[in-house]
Amino acid sequence: MGCAHELLLTRLSQQVDFNVPLDADKKVTNTQRIAGAVPTIKYAIDHGAKAVILMSHLGRPDGKVSAKYSLKPVVPELEKLLEKSVEFAPDCVGPEVEAIVNKASGGQIILLENLRFHAEEEGSSKDADGKKVKADKEKVTEFRKGLTALGDIYISEFRRDFTRAIIY
Repeated sequence: MGCAHELLLTRLSQQVDFNVPLDADKKVTNTQRIAGAVPTIKYAIDHGAKAVILMSHLGRPDGKVSAKYSLKPVVPELEKLLEKSVEFAPDCVGPEVEAIVNKASGGQIILLENLRFHAEEEGSSKDADGKKVKADKEKVTEFRKGLTALGDIYISEFRRDFTRAIIY
């Protein structure tokens, strides 16, 4: 990004790595990955982004909704680090999520629910017998379009540690 004004009135979709350890009470036990995303989030807000939409996965829920793998416990930790409220979306795609994102303004931060609650995120899931089931191609395309519609600019900070190891 060459100029700060490029962020004015944009919705920034940022893929982050919030695959963090949780204890038995669903409290985050290591905030390093969350803290790693904070500088980019703050930069976007400080430079006029209308909203920052954060997307991540947590664990391996095999394409099924599971409270055990919800990203909701990340919200309080993220709020502490940003010193700003964070809205939690109950899903990562669909009309309800689109409504939340479309009404966002003033540098609002929205954390989407676990991407891996949808088999389309990884392209497969496991059935009741534990066998791998490939996701339907049309549903994968629909899922991708749903995520794409949420932002004007996309930034991937997922696997930052891996990327840094290659660059440096």
